[in-house]
Amino acid sequence: MQGCGQNSLRVPGAALFCVALLCAPPSAAGLDLALYARLLAEHTQSVPDVAGVRVDYAALRGGAPDSRQSAAVNNAAADWRRLVASLAAADGPGATQAERLAFWINAYNVLAIDMVVRHAPPQSIRDIGSLLRPVWRRPAGMAAGRPRTLHEIEHEILRPMGEPRVHGAIVCASLSCPSLSRVPYRPETLDAQLDDGMRRWLADSRKGLRVDRKAQTLYLNPVFRWFASDFDATGGVPAFVLRHAPADAAAWLRMRSVPPRIRYLDYDWRLNSAASPPTPRAPRGEGAYPTPLPGMTEPQSPTGPPSFLPYIPRWGAMRHLFRFRYNGRRCEHRGQRSCHEHGSAKSAQPLH
Repeated sequence: MQGCGQNSLRVPGAALFCVALLCAPPSAAGLDLALYARLLAEHTQSVPDVAGVRVDYAALRGGAPDSRQSAAVNNAAADWRRLVASLAAADGPGATQAERLAFWINAYNVLAIDMVVRHAPPQSIRDIGSLLRPVWRRPAGMAAGRPRTLHEIEHEILRPMGEPRVHGAIVCASLSCPSLSRVPYRPETLDAQLDDGMRRWLADSRKGLRVDRKAQTLYLNPVFRWFASDFDATGGVPAFVLRHAPADAAAWLRMRSVPPRIRYLDYDWRLNSAASPPTPRAPRGEGAYPTPLPGMTEPQSPTGPPSFLPYIPRWGAMRHLFRFRYNGRRCEHRGQRSCHEHGSAKSAQPLH
């Protein structure tokens, strides 16, 4: 364990909470990190499926139908509301880069969870929005004294800081996102936490990185395409990936005399909810996962039938009549519309 803030896939929740409390002193007038650590330890779970970590949104929402569980669940919901209130009342991050990054990464992850908590259980966080007003641009909650959107935190605060490893830390409640850290991000352990999050993400061949030696092809999460310019300062995407890839993939990349062909995995936007483990997906096309997962019964599309109106769940079956896919080939966030609305050129999915 390189830093106190790193995840451990085998550590039980109570132990995670104790470690989080011992690793650093409580923060002043800001997000209640001790409470956040306890809620993460008690209401998230490490899992072997593609989510990596699942969130018990139902417990954080409260109102369990089973009366024997209602008290505990409602206590969790009250604690969650206290955490969100502490973020709203926070003075804001400190002066250092590490303090700012840690604060806003935590803020993004808390508000993304809260978006799901405050709405009827969606199949995807994108269902919370609409075609004209996607979830990313809706008010997500208060942070540091004023309303924020997920778009603002990601694209106007975090990305301009020039730290590309944040893409392995912010989690938009979706399966292809990096696995949610089960401990809060802290300035004193931030560097180790960012390295650990990126390495764990790339180590998962279902959503991070996969090498096809026969085809001489490197498959990456579409985030590396959507935000390719964020990695320019580190030598570009291949150089960045080389530094964080699993040992076998890194060795394959080093032995090559020319850069590999790069293709992109499909992005799975289904919710990382503890109540809805995913139906395993069959490999399909260029962006397929390498092998079917155990227990697969039938092939399924990664995000359901492609729809021109993916944000409007009330259409129900009528959405399935619309099979147009939208495409966006430029999304650099420099005076242009967000990639959230455009999607990626390859996978035609909106960005987190």
